[in-house]
Amino acid sequence: MAEVARRPTAPPPGPRPSLDPALERPAMEDLTPVQIVAELDKYIIGQADAKRAVAVALRNRFRRQLLPEEMRQEVVPKNILMIGPTGVGKTEIARRVARIVDAPFIKVEATKFTEVGYVGRDVEAIVRDLVEVAIDMLHGQRLELVKDEAARAAAQRLAELLADQLSERKAATSKNGRRRPSSRFAEPAPPPPAHDAAAERRLQRERQRLLQLLNDQALEEETIEIDVEDEHDAYGPHDEFNGMSPEDLYDTLQDFLDGYAPPPRRTRRRVSVREARRILTQQEADRLVDWDAVVEAAMRRVEEAAVVFIDEIDKTISSNGEYGGDVSGAGVQRDLLPIVEGSVVMTRYGPVKTDHILFIAAGAFHDTRPSDLIPELQGRFPIRVELNSLSEEDLYAILTVPQNALTKQYSALLGTEGLTLGFDESSLREMARLATLVNARTEDIGARRLYTIMERVLEEISFDAPARKGETVTIDGPFVTERVGEVAADDDLSNFIL
Repeated sequence: MAEVARRPTAPPPGPRPSLDPALERPAMEDLTPVQIVAELDKYIIGQADAKRAVAVALRNRFRRQLLPEEMRQEVVPKNILMIGPTGVGKTEIARRVARIVDAPFIKVEATKFTEVGYVGRDVEAIVRDLVEVAIDMLHGQRLELVKDEAARAAAQRLAELLADQLSERKAATSKNGRRRPSSRFAEPAPPPPAHDAAAERRLQRERQRLLQLLNDQALEEETIEIDVEDEHDAYGPHDEFNGMSPEDLYDTLQDFLDGYAPPPRRTRRRVSVREARRILTQQEADRLVDWDAVVEAAMRRVEEAAVVFIDEIDKTISSNGEYGGDVSGAGVQRDLLPIVEGSVVMTRYGPVKTDHILFIAAGAFHDTRPSDLIPELQGRFPIRVELNSLSEEDLYAILTVPQNALTKQYSALLGTEGLTLGFDESSLREMARLATLVNARTEDIGARRLYTIMERVLEEISFDAPARKGETVTIDGPFVTERVGEVAADDDLSNFIL
């Protein structure tokens, strides 16, 4: 019987082990600004100024790693403030650039937070959530590295468990005087206990035979009993409890919980060999990965390479452009200030320094200006880039050029149903024209308008796709006009439908 232990999401805080400095340093590819911009061009149309700004910021991180230790600590990232309407690529630029350099990334809405001392999320939750993201990301990478070794170890354990349980069943059958029905992996009953050496050799042969059957996946539908730890996670993600963050609640109850927490409950389950293989592989992978080393490396990666995207920063400015001691706007800005300029934030895993985290803030600033932010926060975002509204040509390019273009996504989705979907030039031009028209007449939401138009164009085709397997459908301009043109031309309908 196997006892399957589940790795806790967050073990209790403790001293972090020391690692080799080479292992602590976050991995960052030696990408030049030109290469970074080229990578961004694969997914984002236009916005050259913003791409260049983030490319230089990332390259400066690489340059900083090459400096002597004394100078390295003095060089801080130059945070970026992006100014532009919604749907023009602000979030996508930040997300893609973090993915390029394999850096921990988190996007937060500035309007979600309240000033310290009030019920709600405080801004330090940004760093705590960022640590969780980094740990999950790094732990997944380490699990991927050991998956083959874990699969082999799980198969070996599974063979031993099958052999042991088979022996127990045979012994029980002999004791009851009844013969057990034949099985796919049944062997003659083991010899008497007196022949221990011979019995051990026979057991080893049985395990090898079962292991070969497992490797051939010949026993996937057989059943086996294992003990599985309950899926209760004492340190898993929780929402705020009466205004307290999970970390605050943890600290408050730590003394009470120490020594009183009951041992994890285990439940005996009868599962198929296929399911047992998955469970045991996960357990073996967790054993092969050093959890403390993952936490240490992830926290170092947060401190040295993380990217935080703060959206809707303009919404923290009051309508009259003034700032004072209120909880809604300026209070959040004042709380953001120490994190952006560099401070130490306590997490359940230990302290995290924010001095070298790259912060990218963004906002539309329709009715306000960046100068309406509190002066101290303005100074912490020295790089200002303005993103332009998308033209009709930009929207056309978005439908055709990026590797993740909407047309390619929908073609791939419907391809799973056996339906071949294509778009001719006229259809793409018409969708770009209609998106530009609706953006001009109603609220300008940029490229997001294409999602709505594309859904309306393909609504019936997507609905009937399972019944049209093997067909080839080509979308043309008149079809797009028929599906969307009348709605786009009517302002009232556009407001509600598009």
